[in-house]
Amino acid sequence: MALKPTTCKEAIARWEKAKEQVAAEATVIELQFQWPPIEKMDGVLSTLVACEKLSLSSNMIDKVAGIAGMKNLKILSLGRNYIKSLAGIETVADTLEELWMSYNPIDKLKGIGAMKNLRVFYLSNAMIKEWVEFNRLQECPALRDLVMSGNPLCDSQPDVDTWRTQACNRLQQVTKLDGIPVIRD
Repeated sequence: MALKPTTCKEAIARWEKAKEQVAAEATVIELQFQWPPIEKMDGVLSTLVACEKLSLSSNMIDKVAGIAGMKNLKILSLGRNYIKSLAGIETVADTLEELWMSYNPIDKLKGIGAMKNLRVFYLSNAMIKEWVEFNRLQECPALRDLVMSGNPLCDSQPDVDTWRTQACNRLQQVTKLDGIPVIRD
């Protein structure tokens, strides 16, 4: 018998029971590693109005959704899911400062330009293949800390130094790349 996926509502209810807290009042909510995994983000997440950090990593989520009402969200952790695009993220563009999306099959960065306050973006081991996609990060003026290692684009460069030089030349605002501070002359 196949297990039905855990819904966001069920995961939040479990979290409330375990923490003995009201989710709508909490600033940090961690729903990673649900069993059975969460497959869909839905509008129930918008009830988490006080939440500043939401983690849904290590589930089976295929797209970003249901977060429009999260008016205080600063950190969104969605690593190790099945997310293919950033569609849906723009609904929290005004507040989001950190986006953790490593280990997702993302191959395009369309929409990242809406993230004017994004300081930290972790997208290691994704599917970014082309500089044209990477260059979209130029539209994120606040971006300081970027992790892109393990993407086909990085792996296609002759060596790490070439990758770092190319990336840093394109993104003058970045001060840390792949966990290593950027030294500029």
